[in-house]
Amino acid sequence: MDRSSSEKLILVNREPNGIAFVTINRPKSLNSLTRAMMADLAQAFKSLDRDESVRVIVLSGTGRAFCSGVDLTAAEDVFKGDVKDVEADPVVQMERCRKPIIGAVAGFAITAGFEIALACDILIAAKGAKFIDTHARFGIFPSWGLSQKLPRIIGVNKAREVSLTAMPLTAEEAERKGLVNHVVDGGELLKKTREIAEAILKNNQDLVLRYKSVINDGLKLDLGHALALEKERAHAYYNGMTKEQFKKMQEFIAGRSSKKPSKL
Repeated sequence: MDRSSSEKLILVNREPNGIAFVTINRPKSLNSLTRAMMADLAQAFKSLDRDESVRVIVLSGTGRAFCSGVDLTAAEDVFKGDVKDVEADPVVQMERCRKPIIGAVAGFAITAGFEIALACDILIAAKGAKFIDTHARFGIFPSWGLSQKLPRIIGVNKAREVSLTAMPLTAEEAERKGLVNHVVDGGELLKKTREIAEAILKNNQDLVLRYKSVINDGLKLDLGHALALEKERAHAYYNGMTKEQFKKMQEFIAGRSSKKPSKL
């Protein structure tokens, strides 16, 4: 498949309010990914990260699946390619993206699709959605983080069961385990996703980016080093603020606390 035709399979729509929608658009193949689609998805996130008008990104899939994984009809092309090419790696680019990424999962999120879901910061799932890890079934070694991220989110024993049996993790159980933030009716998926995105938009954009960064970076450390990281970044943040910025902060807090006391 040439690049020009693959670009239509990854859709990007920027709204004036600061929300960008990225859609995997290959519904007849349950949104399975070709190598060209993977590269385009990676570039979409890289571009949106650089675009200062974009404040929140929503990722979804068209039709009956969020993403059913890699297109195995082109498996050798995908797996034996330059897997270290971070520019064409969508998960690397999602992990590097400073903006919050909300995954809107309807239908199946299978294997690589499951890993793409794990690269989102917040997950909203439609009732009936299923997360399935088929690495062990098809003899595919995980390389986008599933073997390491899932145990840290849902617990080691449950993650072993999900990955070693290749049995589905339902949206409802994923919510109970802390993987999914909200489960809603299919018709409410976009509404709930937009509600979360708009709540983020109301906040201080600089702090949103810094907060996401310190959470995600801290998760890679033990608690002691993570707390030290938070302290270090807090000192750097406040030391970098001008008197005018402190004044604006105090004015904002005073305005918000006119009815209810608040502390800095």
